[in-house]
Amino acid sequence: MLVLGVVLPHVPGHPGIACPLRTLTGVPCPFCGLTTSVEATMGGHLGRAFAANPFGIVAVAFAAALLARPKWDRLNLPLLVVAIGVLCSWLFELHRYHFL
Repeated sequence: MLVLGVVLPHVPGHPGIACPLRTLTGVPCPFCGLTTSVEATMGGHLGRAFAANPFGIVAVAFAAALLARPKWDRLNLPLLVVAIGVLCSWLFELHRYHFL
């Protein structure tokens, strides 16, 4: 993910990845903007990354932590924490696209 975050902005004609839910219904999913956010984070543009999806910054930080601590072969994250994170991301995207 980190390598792609650095390489993708330099690919000629980089079209981005369309969200299937948003394409079909017009409603953004919780993960809309993550690719843009990761690319912006890897490019050092944290404001742009936050505007696209703040959880992209979290994903990059988490990936970097996993690289720094390769002995973390298993992460016991409670499902409730993951569900709250996804819900917060979705609320952010619904607000960003003026559904809330």
